[in-house]
Amino acid sequence: MNLGKLRISRRTVTIAVAFAGLVSLAIGAHAALNKRSLDAAKAIGTEQTGSIGGTASRVALVIGNGHYPDASAPLSQPINDARGLTAALRAKGFDVDVVEDATKDDMARAIVRMKAKIKSDTVAMLFYGGYGVQVGRESFMIPVDAAIWKEADVRRDGVSIEQVLDAMTEKGAKAKLVVVDASRRNPYERRFRSYSHGLAPISTPDNALILTSATPGKVADDGKGQYSVLVTELLNNLNSQSGAASAFNKTRISVSRASDGEQVPQVSSSLMEDVRIGG
Repeated sequence: MNLGKLRISRRTVTIAVAFAGLVSLAIGAHAALNKRSLDAAKAIGTEQTGSIGGTASRVALVIGNGHYPDASAPLSQPINDARGLTAALRAKGFDVDVVEDATKDDMARAIVRMKAKIKSDTVAMLFYGGYGVQVGRESFMIPVDAAIWKEADVRRDGVSIEQVLDAMTEKGAKAKLVVVDASRRNPYERRFRSYSHGLAPISTPDNALILTSATPGKVADDGKGQYSVLVTELLNNLNSQSGAASAFNKTRISVSRASDGEQVPQVSSSLMEDVRIGG
């Protein structure tokens, strides 16, 4: 056997193995660098958006009440509003429970259904369109079967908006969105002395965003469109890529302009970070 050739052969193998190791180390270092860069980019993206991401579950309870026995004519817009908003929210990934012309029992059962869906990562939303009445410092949604002749009847037959928010909080919802289109003149306003126009300010719990159709104590006349002015503008702004806070504030400004300042919605927020409606 030629010892020179053997030595050359062994040296060649050693060099080849060392070179392969260097290549492997270089590839590993490059992959690690790329991973760190990607992780950093994700972190920066999250920090810049400052919003609850698309991984959060989304549930909504949508109530539209239009046919009240005590009213001189039905309200057409709350039903249309509920249907239009339901379609928009479902298109954005919300699990929507919609109830039309709800009795108090209907509303109570719907709230129970919503509570059962809420988890710690859930964005929970309530929409109510119909008649609303304030008693003291509390605002109530009025079911279609309410029999209201005095202030105590509102507390007995109405459904407190604040109590629905409390239910969301109790279940640990990550964020709570509320839209109330109920600042209407209603058939109960002359039935008891302590009656107050419009709605009371709605208490805002932690991580909540609330949009009402008018400032506290004010009423707004229904327009003649398919949807109310509030929901018309809200649907337009929900289709943008902005978060819920931006959409609600744009809606407030749009309604104020469209009504020449006659109707000025109110937005109240305690959100720690904005909420992405879709995506």
